[in-house]
This record gives sequence, C-alpha cells and structure tokens, in this order.
Amino acid sequence: MKSETATAAPTRARQVTPGGIIAHVCVVLAAAVFAVPLVYAVFSALKPNDQIFSVPPTLIGDEVRWSNFVEVFQFGPFWTYIGNSFFVAIAGTILVVVVSSTSGYAFGRLRWRGRDVVFLLFLATLMVPQEVVVVPMFQLMQWLGWVNTPQSLILPFAFTAFGTFLLRQFMRGIPYELEEAARVDGAGAVRTFLTIIVPLSRSAMAVLTVFTFISFWNSYLWPLIVVNDYGYLGTLPIGLATFAGQFGTRWDLQMAASVISMVPTALIVILLQKHLVKGIATAGIAGR
Repeated sequence: MKSETATAAPTRARQVTPGGIIAHVCVVLAAAVFAVPLVYAVFSALKPNDQIFSVPPTLIGDEVRWSNFVEVFQFGPFWTYIGNSFFVAIAGTILVVVVSSTSGYAFGRLRWRGRDVVFLLFLATLMVPQEVVVVPMFQLMQWLGWVNTPQSLILPFAFTAFGTFLLRQFMRGIPYELEEAARVDGAGAVRTFLTIIVPLSRSAMAVLTVFTFISFWNSYLWPLIVVNDYGYLGTLPIGLATFAGQFGTRWDLQMAASVISMVPTALIVILLQKHLVKGIATAGIAGR
C-alpha cells in the first residue's frame, strides 16, 4: 500500500495542466521576442557595410563576412578596450560585493544606535540619478588627482546602496538561531560573518555579482567623462563609439564588436545561473 502511494505522488506531480501549458508558451514567446534583436545583431555583423540598412531589410546579406570579426581588432586598439573593461569590471565587482556584504551585515544583523536612520539616508542615494552626480564626482577626481586613472573608474561606484539593500534583505532572512549558536561557541562578529553569513548568502552575492559586472561592463557616461586617453584607459563602450567617424560609420564592424562585447556578460550569467535563480527568488524575503 505504501509503495502504491509513493509511486502515485510523482505521477500526479508530472501531470500537465492547461495553466502550465499557457505559462510555458508565454515564456517561450517572451524569450523569442527578446532574442530577435540579438539574432538580428549577429547576422548584421556578418553583412557587408552597405547592406546593413538595405530596403527591404534582410536577415542574411549577399555575402557572409566572417572577416568582420577579425577586422574589428585591426580597426583600433580593441584588445586594449577589452582588457580595460575586464579589469574595471572584475575589480569593481569584487570591491562592490565585499563592501555590500559587510555593510549589509552591519545594517541587517548587528544592533547599534541610529542603524535604521543611517540606512534610510544611505538608501535615499538611490533616488539620485547618475547624471546629477557626475559633475561633483569629476571635481572630486580632479581634487584627488585621479582623472584618467584606473581608480577613477572603479572607486566612485564601489559604495552602492543597491547592493547593500539587496544583501541586507537576504541576510535578514537567515535564522538568528545560527548566529546565536556560533556566539555560544565563542565566535565573534567577524568569524560569524565569514563562516555562517557569507556561505549562506552566496546566492544573493551571485545576483549582485552579475548585476554589478554588467553595470561596470556597459558603463559609458562616466568613462567618457573621466578618461582623457582612450588608447590607454578606454573601455569597450567607448571603443564601440570609435567606429562612428568623420567619414561615416562602419556599422558592420560596430555590430561585430557589439556581439563580441556581449559574450562575457552572457558567460557570467550562464555560469552563475543556478545561484542567480535561487538568489532572485529569495533575496526579497526579509527576516525579523
């Protein structure tokens, strides 16, 4: 009798319902809609430049030019742009995750006077758009002598309220009994943070890692302002703009460069997909 019940439960779980079919169809349609621009970009990168805006538009040109991806690296210092973007994105992501995890622990788990007031003030910075603060930030970089330096591309965005808020909300969902048990065993705040809170917050950190890496990787306005020598510190978004010159725009090379620039962000999403889905599903659940 027990075996029949045990085998019947999985069978009922696999039953296909109309709601499930509709949900899957909607997901597939949404994925197709979002994939159309990417597919068109890939095929446009393989076209000759004079066929990018052909009328009527075509998906595949008269000639498939794989050489566009090679010519991208001959057009300018594209390897420099890629290396600078990797350095800024990786260093900035590591710094943001470290700062956000420690501040999220301080705001979410530790008890100290004025904690909620300081957190609200910190959170209020999210309402200030980047375009408003670029002028005072540039003046600060001039005062520090950091204009056209790598630290000017990383440090101004290392202390973000978004990452702190995300990890604080996740950490508040971790049972306090685990922390109390560690303190009974003699662990202090730092050891509790490193041995209990950080391992349990890996999913939320993966979400923050992906969002932060993409943000640094795609940043255009701030590098355009604070960098003077693009051949030395230019990043990929700035490099993409160099294909538009005085005598026209090489749209074929720009599309090929855009496809190349999408590869790292796609890979990091694929590699962290498991933690990303779990982190997004649980990051907004707050504890006591």
